[in-house]
Amino acid sequence: MRGKDLLLIIGGLILLNCLTVIYFLSKSHGGNGMGPTEKVATIGDQSISRQEWLNELEARYGKDVLKDMIDQQVISEVAAKSNILVSDNEVNQEFKMAQAAYIAPSKAIDEKKWKEQIKSSLLLEEILTKDVIVSNKEISSYYKKNKSQFYVPTTYHLSHILVKTKSEAKKAYQELSSGSSFSALAMERSTDVFSANQGGDIGFISEDDEQYPADYLKAAKDLKVGQWSKPIKEKQGYAIIKLHKVIKGKIYSYSEVKAKIRRAIAMEQIKVPISAQSFWDEAKVTWFYGTNQDK
Repeated sequence: MRGKDLLLIIGGLILLNCLTVIYFLSKSHGGNGMGPTEKVATIGDQSISRQEWLNELEARYGKDVLKDMIDQQVISEVAAKSNILVSDNEVNQEFKMAQAAYIAPSKAIDEKKWKEQIKSSLLLEEILTKDVIVSNKEISSYYKKNKSQFYVPTTYHLSHILVKTKSEAKKAYQELSSGSSFSALAMERSTDVFSANQGGDIGFISEDDEQYPADYLKAAKDLKVGQWSKPIKEKQGYAIIKLHKVIKGKIYSYSEVKAKIRRAIAMEQIKVPISAQSFWDEAKVTWFYGTNQDK
């Protein structure tokens, strides 16, 4: 996956995650007797109401989230009108490549939303390049020169508990063996504050990554999904890792990535931004924030 594609997908996912928060918070008003004046926080004798919270979320993210929703619907409608499709295989291929490249904790990403965003991105590229002619010779040449782009290394989804001393690591290991929750222990004791807030989740890592010790991968290769390692000595102390998932490495063949390469070459030829906004008028979009030009 090209870097700009990955950034677009991650940006869209951030907006979609904000949308999810806003949606479920607003839905909770009527289903459980909670009203807009319900307090979501108190600070001394001051309080923050649910409605104030929702208003702030909308002020910060509302326009971007709504625009992203509109863009996806516009893309869907324009693609249907032009009989443009992308296969599940293409979406799954891009998902696997993006997942392997995405280092941040996976819990921050909803897999279904991720795939929806990928599909929308692929459809938009197909729409923008549908009239661009790219020869098989160009595609074949690109593949031969850029084979490394189509290699996905074996990637491991890991969590870790990082502590300062060997005795702390041994204690944590014993508690895990006695049935304690890995994520709970990580949140309580791990000195890696960022991952601790995610229950120890450090996302997907491979041999290409330099952020984590090579011993993490060495240990991960001997684990089954759901298992954790014995304490591992590393620079900042001792770590225990847990394996959640393995994405097996793969080199994609020419036939598997031919459509992807065609889009990449075509997008370079037309030199236009990857945006659905140019189709808003065609789709007769009106929205809360004004006219179609107020994007």
